Amino acid sequence: MLRPNIGIVNALIRITVGLTALCWACTKYMKTPWRDSLLLFIMAAAMKVGEGILRFCPVTFLFESYMDYEEDYEDEDAMTFNPS
Repeated sequence: MLRPNIGIVNALIRITVGLTALCWACTKYMKTPWRDSLLLFIMAAAMKVGEGILRFCPVTFLFESYMDYEEDYEDEDAMTFNPS
């Protein structure tokens, strides 16, 4: 199970902006279906809505994991003895 890593306000903002972008991109895509860039924009907007509903952001998760790794690595360097 995914643990939420974003707050309620952040999730509501992601849902609102994601749905707005999704509606805009879908209406543009109905007029010009040959533009593939709009499909990418639709997917990104849908991903933002999903992140808001689940309250889980993979980028935030990776960043927090990297920061935890860096803290562990810095503590390990401080404990080693270098005689030179």
